[in-house]
Amino acid sequence: MVEKVRLGKSELRVTPIGLGSIPIQRLNDEDAVRVVRRCLEHGINYIDTANAYSTSERRIGLVLRDWDGEVIVSTKSQSRTPDGIREHLDNSLRMLGVRAINLYQFHNVSTFADLENVLGPTGPYPVVEAARRNGEVEHIGITSHQIDVAKEAVKSGRFETIMYPLNFVAHEPGEELLQLASDHDVGFIAMKPFAGGMIASAPLAIKYLLQYPGVVAIPGVQSIAEIDEIMEIAKGSIELTAADRAEVERIRGELGNRFCRRCDYCQPCTAGIPISTVMAFSGMVRRMPISGVVSGWVADAMEKVVNCTNCGLCEERCPYGLPIREMMSENLENYRRLKSEFQASIS
Repeated sequence: MVEKVRLGKSELRVTPIGLGSIPIQRLNDEDAVRVVRRCLEHGINYIDTANAYSTSERRIGLVLRDWDGEVIVSTKSQSRTPDGIREHLDNSLRMLGVRAINLYQFHNVSTFADLENVLGPTGPYPVVEAARRNGEVEHIGITSHQIDVAKEAVKSGRFETIMYPLNFVAHEPGEELLQLASDHDVGFIAMKPFAGGMIASAPLAIKYLLQYPGVVAIPGVQSIAEIDEIMEIAKGSIELTAADRAEVERIRGELGNRFCRRCDYCQPCTAGIPISTVMAFSGMVRRMPISGVVSGWVADAMEKVVNCTNCGLCEERCPYGLPIREMMSENLENYRRLKSEFQASIS
């Protein structure tokens, strides 16, 4: 078992590897339960979910009702109204099957106006604060994708934890925020440890984050094999060798900062384009045989790019300010070139 860390002034003692539960939405109930249970069997005691993650809370609840060990559950809501967050909180308590949620977070607060609204007297914060007083919520946190807003949230003194992207590719903002959080005794939860799937090396991704004392990384997993690999890494030597560091620098140089983190806040697309899949095309080309990226479900996704109406809603929603339409067009052009080359090679 890996040693637990203190999650800031919440005083929660959690494993430095938690479960990010977005991927279990893609599974059926039986497989999702197996994955969550396997995490707990490994000694993981921190599970992150959200009201927005469709079946995730309910499936975690299926495991919790039969699990006798300690589990710290965090969930979150994107509602910005008192009535809305009360409804989300009630729903989360019911789906998870718990009397109290250990950590309740305001989800994706990424503009100053949004933060002001959350904390204002007519916003959702007073509702969650009241829920903490009556025992339905134990601790209050926030998640963000925007560094300046995240800093302001930490400095406000109103939150016990901050969740923010941290990985060895998009590392500088997260590292800066980590120091500020430490100064204010705010627990740091690292989302996107694999940079939205752009980092293919689990050993590098996990060992990198375990260099930071007190950080809780929440990789999303959808199979027992994935969590077994991650925990084998975490329980072994976490030292980054010279070769590891050289590989980190190579990957940083290759990816830069212009890549999709697959948070899916750009969705839904009014034209039905699976944006994050299209945006991940260049990464799939690096990891998959060409035959796999010019056919099947990948090809189905890429062919839908032509339906783009240029409404720009996806770019307004993107917390990373990516030029989504331009990047999708580039990936479509690359897809068409590779498809043409592949067809020529087999004709």
